[in-house]
Amino acid sequence: MGLQSGTARKSLADLVFERMHRAIKSGSYQSDERLPTEHDLAIEFEVSRPIVREALRRLREQGLIYSRRGAGSFVRSVGMKQPLGFGQLENVADLLNCYEFRMTLEPAAAEAAAMRHTPGALSAIREALELMRDATNRQAHREDADFQFHLAIARAANNTYFSTAMEALKDHIAVGMRFHGVSVKRDNAGLSRVFAEHEAIAEAIASGQGARAKELMHAHLTGSRARLFQASASLVPVSDE
Repeated sequence: MGLQSGTARKSLADLVFERMHRAIKSGSYQSDERLPTEHDLAIEFEVSRPIVREALRRLREQGLIYSRRGAGSFVRSVGMKQPLGFGQLENVADLLNCYEFRMTLEPAAAEAAAMRHTPGALSAIREALELMRDATNRQAHREDADFQFHLAIARAANNTYFSTAMEALKDHIAVGMRFHGVSVKRDNAGLSRVFAEHEAIAEAIASGQGARAKELMHAHLTGSRARLFQASASLVPVSDE
């Protein structure tokens, strides 16, 4: 369960916090259950105790755990438990199924975002888009910015079911984005074309064109799926990543 292979843009404390946050919210721990000691958590996550201590501090700040002097940390009741989420991505068929689900979910989220976005939500979409613009200008692909763009749209829809589903799919989507990024970089104009697709979606959302945002998002995902699988006919099982 080590975290040393986590993304460079996140600290180890971030990754420990996110893992424990998901475990608590999904019901892996019962209310008032004692957490493992800092020493045991450090071994489990293969990090130092100060990193575990920082993650626990953040969990306390969010009201997910509490401490008893001399007894350790305990899980606070979090009310209705969230679903455990999706299983591991095992093969190419799973990746295709993920795209099929996204092609239903994300166009609807884009349409809702065009109707309901707030200035702050729109700013988050544009911030991710600018990171993608910078990467495109350097002939690079930013998977993290790409996902943040799509997540920001789901959040802008002002319906937590959209954003929660996207967050649960993060690891699955990352696999598709990674392979898609490789495929578009083989074409000199590929990255610019894909960036233009994202930019058009953002403009439609900003101008309140719900139907167009929905259409553009569906076309973008359809194109992404086609580019990925046309360029990766010999794609190995994604569980090997």
